[in-house]
Amino acid sequence: MKENSIYDKKSLRTVVGKNADFSELAKDCVAFSNAEGGFIDIGIEDDDVLPPEGQKIPEGLATIIINKVCGKTQGVVLTAEVLTAENGGEFIKLHIVRNANSPSATTSGKFFLRIADNSVPVGPEDISRLAEDKGCLSWEDTETKYNWQDADSEKLASFIKLLKKSDRVSNFVKQKETKEILDFYYLTDPDSGKMTNLGVLFIGKQTQRGRILNAPAIQCIKYDQNGEKVNKWLWDDYTMNPYEMINSVWERVPEWKESSEITEGMFRRNILAYPEKVVRELLSNSLVHRPYTVRGDIFINIHPDHIDVVNPGRLPLGVTVKNILHTTKKRNEHMAAVFYALHLMEREGSGYDMMYETLLANGKPIPVVTEGDDSVSVRVDRRIINEEVIKVMQHADQRYDVKQKQLICLGLIALHESLTASELIRILNLKDADELRSWLRLLIEKELVVGTSVHSKSKEYQVNPLLLKSSQFMGKTSLKRIEDYRIKELIKEDLKIYKVATAAEIRKRIGEEIPSKKIWKQLQALVEEGHIRKLGSNRWLKYELVE
Repeated sequence: MKENSIYDKKSLRTVVGKNADFSELAKDCVAFSNAEGGFIDIGIEDDDVLPPEGQKIPEGLATIIINKVCGKTQGVVLTAEVLTAENGGEFIKLHIVRNANSPSATTSGKFFLRIADNSVPVGPEDISRLAEDKGCLSWEDTETKYNWQDADSEKLASFIKLLKKSDRVSNFVKQKETKEILDFYYLTDPDSGKMTNLGVLFIGKQTQRGRILNAPAIQCIKYDQNGEKVNKWLWDDYTMNPYEMINSVWERVPEWKESSEITEGMFRRNILAYPEKVVRELLSNSLVHRPYTVRGDIFINIHPDHIDVVNPGRLPLGVTVKNILHTTKKRNEHMAAVFYALHLMEREGSGYDMMYETLLANGKPIPVVTEGDDSVSVRVDRRIINEEVIKVMQHADQRYDVKQKQLICLGLIALHESLTASELIRILNLKDADELRSWLRLLIEKELVVGTSVHSKSKEYQVNPLLLKSSQFMGKTSLKRIEDYRIKELIKEDLKIYKVATAAEIRKRIGEEIPSKKIWKQLQALVEEGHIRKLGSNRWLKYELVE
């Protein structure tokens, strides 16, 4: 098993002998405790999957490890057991329990968090974020002074009606009384009957909502080509609950209804500048995943060619702009449950998947997430990069049984015309080629995507020409998909004419659409085959044909 966010392995030397490092082990246990919990196999080397054959664990070592780790940490709960692998070698498996109530730390006062396969230190500026993510500072569950009977009667009735109509709410919940439903979704305290902050947010009166700490407000600002403000919409008077705010933002801003017309055979189709599902998901994410211990409005900045949705606060600890597509981290868990029940957002962890698929299906680039010092921004482009990609994805979705992951992967390859394995890993923020296989396997099996014969990260993938033909793809002919042997012939023909040339000069003449890496790769292959030779080195490197 590979090391990841919930698994690690260490050599037996970590806990035995003169070089034993229990401080390093304690650091990893703290990191797991502050994240999702996990396992550490002690007695297995980093590059192995099994302990050394015949390895024996000294008697009492498991107890020593627990005592040492507990003595060097605070808030860490763990157990240890000695197991025997299939090759007869013994190892110790540590089970570290997730600390759901408070941050764990080393006795020296240091905090760590498990992110992917690393134990990352948590700086002083992020300790409050860690405490908040642990639920120590749960804004949504904080009890207010308002009784639930004093809620806005219209909002309360509408909220209950929406829940009872939702296909995401079970019949068991729908049959409950009003107060029981409010308790179930943590809008009220079961004992006191007081509304929580979450309850005031959804069913409270305007005066009540305006008095809770950091109640959300939205500003939507339109800019012209010169960056000047030309229009502004505000939702800052606390008259609306989140459900009403999201609907109002979609209805009031005319820019959402603008569209581009594309041709599909004899018919024409309008593509919205910004798909409704994407806009609503962005707003829902902004409301659900923001830290309510931080002041600040949500900003929607509309530019001529894109929008930026800017949220106060940073990403939850453990979530980065690189792993946001794959990492699930609940900040306001009960609010997320309400939003999901009301069809305001997708399931936890699937919102960005939906946005990727929707934007690619409309021939647009994927969203770009940027984290600042005190905010998170998501950019969505207005322009359609490639109309023909729409046909390819629509055809594949209708004719082949492919999942969301595969559609995303197919859309990326079609949008870029061709991508190497390393480029796909980078764009999808995957760990390695093994993770990429689950995205590509079905596409290759169904012959929707074809790849070069190279078995490495330089392997290149393209949409199968037969799929392009059957989907009536009418894109421009491009040299990006040119085969390697043709590039070699073009290079040789170029050097026959121009005698001596740099790689950049060759590329400029045979086709600047061809990625420079592909040309460099074929130049190296021709050198190894003895067809051309190198002259000079580094930036003075040139090539000439071998007669």
